[in-house]
Amino acid sequence: MLQQKIKEQVGNYVVTPLSHIDESGQFASSVSIRRGVYDRIFRFIPQFASEALANSYALAQARTMVLSNQLN
Repeated sequence: MLQQKIKEQVGNYVVTPLSHIDESGQFASSVSIRRGVYDRIFRFIPQFASEALANSYALAQARTMVLSNQLN
């Protein structure tokens, strides 16, 4: 993975975006949402031209999931 060590605290969760280059040369994004010792990894379908765009998308999606209480 080409991830930079970006972490963000959202409520009681630590959100870390992840990205990698897929076989088509585009960046795929996913995100780790951690609380305590357990984390959930979510992969997203859209592909992006840059790592920064992929990470921004993953962070935005994670914020939405956490703040709208979709993780329960």
